[in-house]
Parts: sequence; C-alpha cells; structure tokens
Amino acid sequence: MRETNDHVWVNELPVAITVCDANGIIVDMNERAAETFQNEGGRALIGTDVLACHPEPARTKLGRLLASKQQNVYTIEKRGAKKLIYQSPWFEGGRYAGFVEISLELPADVPHFVREG
Repeated sequence: MRETNDHVWVNELPVAITVCDANGIIVDMNERAAETFQNEGGRALIGTDVLACHPEPARTKLGRLLASKQQNVYTIEKRGAKKLIYQSPWFEGGRYAGFVEISLELPADVPHFVREG
C-alpha cells in the first residue's frame, strides 16, 4: 500500500488505514486516516515515528507489538462512537515489512452470526 494511487479505492473507503514500515516510520495513510489525525498533522505524519503519535501506555504496548510482530485487535469508544482497531504486521515477499492499523466505526448494534461448516 505504499502507493495509494495504485489503489485509489482505499482513499474513499470509510475506514482509517495507517501503514508503517519495519522501523515504525509511517509510510502511508488513506484519506480517512489523514482526516482522523488532522490535529496531529494529518499527511505530514508520513515519514515520522508512529510511536511518537501515541501517548503512554499505548506507546510501550505498540513498541512491543512492532518488535514481536504480533496482531492486536480491540474496540474503543471515543466521542460517543464505538470503533474497532485492528493492528497487524504486514509482509512483502514473505518478509516482515511493518504494521498496518485499520480503524473503523461500528454501528451501535453489530449483528453477530455463528456459521459452521
């Protein structure tokens, strides 16, 4: 996802997507992420350390995730909106390339289905 122009659809997707490299440097973000982090600099955050964007204790936890290459999934509520946060390592040619954070707003009541088979 380094070149969002190659994937134009990602800019209008109603989720915030932020990508950092293996060193924790933000290398890309879609339009929703730029809007979400506008007060922190928006697109100017590209090229900066993702850890600097997080207060403690989130900074320490994210640092551990980057080092261990482990996935992290949780929900938050912010300004009355419930969001799903999905943080996952990404790979290029089978080699660890960094982390992706996807943040999406959830409806108040999310249906849950159990499907077998």
